[in-house]
Amino acid sequence: YCLGSGLSWEPRSRAVEQVHLRCTEGFLEWTYPARALRVVLEPNLSSAQHTTVCIKPSSDFQGASIYVERAGQLHLVVSEAEGAGPHHVSCFSAHTPQRVALFVQASPQRDISRRTASFQYELLSNQSTAGQDFKKMALVEATCRPCDNVELLMAICSSDFVVKGSIRNVSHDSENHMSQVDVSIQKVYRQKTRIFQQDEASGEWRGPIRTLLQCQVKKGGGDFLFTGNEHFGEAWLGCAPRFKDFMFIYRAARERGANPCEFQLN
Repeated sequence: YCLGSGLSWEPRSRAVEQVHLRCTEGFLEWTYPARALRVVLEPNLSSAQHTTVCIKPSSDFQGASIYVERAGQLHLVVSEAEGAGPHHVSCFSAHTPQRVALFVQASPQRDISRRTASFQYELLSNQSTAGQDFKKMALVEATCRPCDNVELLMAICSSDFVVKGSIRNVSHDSENHMSQVDVSIQKVYRQKTRIFQQDEASGEWRGPIRTLLQCQVKKGGGDFLFTGNEHFGEAWLGCAPRFKDFMFIYRAARERGANPCEFQLN
């Protein structure tokens, strides 16, 4: 989490401020943008091959544009005009996986009114080709096909969230090519952050899970095991078998000693 203000710089200075961020995901907020900011993403995990970078501007993004630096040239990633979209995410391939440089260029302005150029970023390890839209970023997780047994057994070990629940409602957003599955949770086995929360009045655990519109998710009865990963504070659907089918697969794998991790059955 990085905060800064253009008001703290010397008025006559032409220097570009340098910021080094060591995390694989984070948030940068730059108030009163002035001149330029060079943001270098250098994750501490030197062994990780982060092949894709995704950036999500805040809904009130103003006062700057974001470029990626490649071979001494700047390529536009997010313009100030595009920054206001609530689901706008830009993804691009990282030519040098261990070090990605972003250039945040302040827009010319005549007054001193407050503007804030803030965005979230994520470094992803995936071989999929990333494009300049949110749909491509979602493809990192959503495959629109049932998981096989091996993928399912790995999902319960490595997913950001694993919950048992039923589908309350499914809504579709054709403009942003997304569907949202509202889930009523019976048990939270794991979650990275507090996406799934308990309603104070009813005591029921609930939460939204996103997937691609093209997956054509429909409301179905019964209990499911929902797994997936989080991107920019939102849950994205991975494997989601019926719970009884998952139990059969897991028990059979455990009897053979083929389960990659232990899972709490009760």
